[in-house]
Amino acid sequence: MTSPGELERTLRANLRGEVDFGAAARALATMDASNYRRVPVGVVAPYDADDVAAALRVCADAGVPVVPRGGATSIAGQATGTGVVLDLTRHMNALVSVDPAARTAVVQPGLVLDRLRDAVRPYGLAFGPDPSTHSRCTLGGMIGNNACGAHSVAWGTTADSVAELAVTAYGGASHRLGTGWAGAPAGLRELVAGNLAVLRTGLYGPFGDFSRRISGYGGLDALLPERGTGLARAFCGSEGTLGVVTEAVVRLVELPAAPVLAVLGYADETAAAEAAAGLLPYRPLTLEGMAHDLVGAAAADLPRGGAWLFAELPDEGAARALLRGVDAVDARLVTDPAGQRALWRIREDAAGTATRLPGGAMAWPGWEDCAVPPARLGAYLREFRALLAAHGLRGSPYGHFGEGCVHVRIDFDLVTREGVARYRAFSEELADLVVAHGGSLSGEHGDGQARAELLPRMYGPDAIALFGAYKDVWDPAGGMNPGMLVRPARLDENLRFAVLPDTPFATEVARCVGVAKCRSTETGGAAVMCPSYRATGEERHSTRGRARLLHEMLAGEIVTDGWRSAEVAGALDLCLGCKGCLSDCPVGVDMAAYKAEFLHRHWAGRIRPLAHYTLGGLPVWLRLIARLRLAAVVNAAARRLPLPGRTPPPPPPPPPPPP
Repeated sequence: MTSPGELERTLRANLRGEVDFGAAARALATMDASNYRRVPVGVVAPYDADDVAAALRVCADAGVPVVPRGGATSIAGQATGTGVVLDLTRHMNALVSVDPAARTAVVQPGLVLDRLRDAVRPYGLAFGPDPSTHSRCTLGGMIGNNACGAHSVAWGTTADSVAELAVTAYGGASHRLGTGWAGAPAGLRELVAGNLAVLRTGLYGPFGDFSRRISGYGGLDALLPERGTGLARAFCGSEGTLGVVTEAVVRLVELPAAPVLAVLGYADETAAAEAAAGLLPYRPLTLEGMAHDLVGAAAADLPRGGAWLFAELPDEGAARALLRGVDAVDARLVTDPAGQRALWRIREDAAGTATRLPGGAMAWPGWEDCAVPPARLGAYLREFRALLAAHGLRGSPYGHFGEGCVHVRIDFDLVTREGVARYRAFSEELADLVVAHGGSLSGEHGDGQARAELLPRMYGPDAIALFGAYKDVWDPAGGMNPGMLVRPARLDENLRFAVLPDTPFATEVARCVGVAKCRSTETGGAAVMCPSYRATGEERHSTRGRARLLHEMLAGEIVTDGWRSAEVAGALDLCLGCKGCLSDCPVGVDMAAYKAEFLHRHWAGRIRPLAHYTLGGLPVWLRLIARLRLAAVVNAAARRLPLPGRTPPPPPPPPPPPP
């Protein structure tokens, strides 16, 4: 068995990118935005596709698994791994080219979605899928999870927007996938030919197919000959279990010149859900739903009602036509772009605000994105609310009502044995409820570890066997992201809370769920989080990164020197204590307070740096200077001190020459 040290040396010798097996790098990669935690051996930031191939070849020779990682906003655990994590955001983040005439772009996997959107907007184009994490999620992650977003009711999923993929498999083999069999791994064509009946009938629920069937390798029916043998399409949603995307050709859509937002108020959630399917003939660009328990005080800015649908239409005429056909309690058209952005902010922040229930209790992911056919949504939500109540749980559903996809965070107790047992029992019953309505356990975020164990409840044995065979064709050694989708880990293993002590500080640190709004680089407005990350671009200087390091410090497995940790101290050193995180973070992480607690304990019983005494004792120094009447002297001396970053005053000019 190759030792970590030997593996690190071999990777360094074969790659141009960074190889880091240190405690801080590993600690920063233990978690994504899910409830799960897995400790990697090391982290590699490949420089290019050749580096990816070299890393996959070295790891395969060593028998070490690999997991590709983008913005780590996945909520089901699929961006965590026990082997080598490939950080594709550091170097492989380029927008390679844009072809406005063909409406395509060539992207690398670490490219953040908003960078692509900003680049193509001047051409009147956009990338159709737009998750609420668009300011920090990456194209590679979107391909891995087959991400969707609010506009998918018009523009589809990521799989609908991918034309070609460059993929490197475990062991280093490269493939170029598009339509047709060119580039397919050996044995895939024969596998499809032997399973045509399963592909044509065995992947759908009792009510047929629908747009948000994302779970498992649900896109395998794209390999059918009548569907064009879509190799790239079938690869989307594989969650890093088949290979690593190193480049993608993606399709773009034309933006409407002046979209209009229709906000429709309904008496309650059921009424809004039942109305959604009836609005689809008006061809909305979005159809999002949320109820009063999520919106809270923001309801004052919305039409009357207890629940709302946000319907974006391409122009005012289409919006007014929709209003004439709806039976809502109240409605409002918003044509002003600034007003639309303000209302959409309520929806985009829901991934974080849903984590805080009324009264301050925390709620967690795990069942973030189940989906059912839109016509079944009203009945499903009634039964879902009843199931929550039966288990004594709370959550605030919201999401893509036009496609039957519901987001919710639930106040699971993931710490005690009884709470974890309830989590499992609820998960099993909810999976059965989703399947009874012909739905998908995942509607856009992937199954990861949270739901993959339950896939046999959704798919029959023939489909599950086909999934395993598909994985084995691509990855016969089983080195790509093991424990996900095929032969998965149990949904109640590897929970991130299990390693934390039962202390108030640990509870505060666990508040960070990894939404990663702190990794956003968007400017304008009142957003200030996180200035140090914006300056360095390094995860350890983001609010999330610092919270992860504190989490691992408390766990003591990777960061082993507790409150004396140099890794944590180094990450907190650039924290300005500005409390921008407290105002901007959707879950209210207060890194300034955490830093104060850490520094208090870090320096307890030790001589502090001189700056702590000079600045910390400033009130005493000022009183002493005033008492001794030395202010003028001190000010003059301060102006002359050669402080770091200060340009010394110029020398006095020479005296004029004598006449």
